[in-house]
Amino acid sequence: MKDFTRLGNLLDSFVEKGSVPGCSVAVMQNDELLYHKEAGFQNLDARTPVTPNSMFAQASMTKLFAYAIMAMLYEEGKFLFSDPLSDYLPEWKDTKKYVTLPNGQTVVEPLEHPITIRNAVAMMCGLPYCMVPAVDPVNPTLAAMSKEIAKIQEGGIHTALRDEVRVIANAPVMFEPGSHWQYGFGSEITGALIETMTGKLLKHVFDERIIKPLGLKHTNVYINDDNREFAVTTYAKKENGDFSPVPGYLWSDPEEFPIEYRPNLYSSSEDFAVFMQMLANGGSYKGEKFLGEGTVAMMHADQQDEISILDFERDAYPYNLGYGYGLGFRTLKTQKYGHNGHIGSFGWTGGWGTWAEADPVAKCSVVYMHNMLPNQEVYHHHRVRAVAYGCLF
Repeated sequence: MKDFTRLGNLLDSFVEKGSVPGCSVAVMQNDELLYHKEAGFQNLDARTPVTPNSMFAQASMTKLFAYAIMAMLYEEGKFLFSDPLSDYLPEWKDTKKYVTLPNGQTVVEPLEHPITIRNAVAMMCGLPYCMVPAVDPVNPTLAAMSKEIAKIQEGGIHTALRDEVRVIANAPVMFEPGSHWQYGFGSEITGALIETMTGKLLKHVFDERIIKPLGLKHTNVYINDDNREFAVTTYAKKENGDFSPVPGYLWSDPEEFPIEYRPNLYSSSEDFAVFMQMLANGGSYKGEKFLGEGTVAMMHADQQDEISILDFERDAYPYNLGYGYGLGFRTLKTQKYGHNGHIGSFGWTGGWGTWAEADPVAKCSVVYMHNMLPNQEVYHHHRVRAVAYGCLF
């Protein structure tokens, strides 16, 4: 029997010190839930405690569902990662790029090679994030994207991620696809590809391919009357340590946020650990096969070269040190920067404080969650990682 006392003490200390309002962790191995721990409150005003059913906003960890589904579609022969993006999204056939000349002038030029699906999924397509129009952007690509996003917003709420991806094709990218790494719009493109290949809204594909088959009872793409009691409030942490609720982070009203076209998962730590355990197992869970073992390995195989790895490490220094980036998943390459799990462990992080990792060597998964801005991810996630792996091995 493994002893997770230290991990429980760590979560209690987070809350006792006022480091987070509430948090949760789940550890699985070989399809068995080894440990779970909840501490603090999902709503401070109501004094509602975090429970195993508490649903945290996942932010960027939502993408992991999309990448797993892309792997399923790959196994079904729907596409190859080397395929040009324009084979499926024809608006991207004549995409251009910005080039800075020696005299400092920025010009628009044709791409040397078309954007491929691999470029998009591996975050090498040259497009940053642009969920809303940026204010006075310096980056010319972000400025161009902002103009296009404004068109979507002016037209009202849309029902498909495909609509957003269509207009962004008009924005020149930052660099020749595949030459650098830039976290951002590649995930939206991935979602649009799924919608195009399946003929369904992304939120329905999440439900049909992952949520229902894995039996995830406390996971949904938005908050509704059936799950509102489990919703964790996102808090802003002030400089004096006080917490205040952040409005707009429980996306439930289509009139306030276009949830139909941009899913944002809400999930409990135990539910998300089941999903990660399926990946840690090489694509199977409790005897049911979701993906081939080789496909899972391919998805978290490092895609970077000596140039793009520097982009990746700079993006979230020092958080990303020791990791590379695959087809949607961060993957551990070396332990020298302070990681006591196995080489090849893979996962991702959500901007509001969630973290998940699957270890394909030990066939285990660890998921930690809080919802707070700023998320202080280096402090919390790396401590949870160190203590959890110390308890496991």
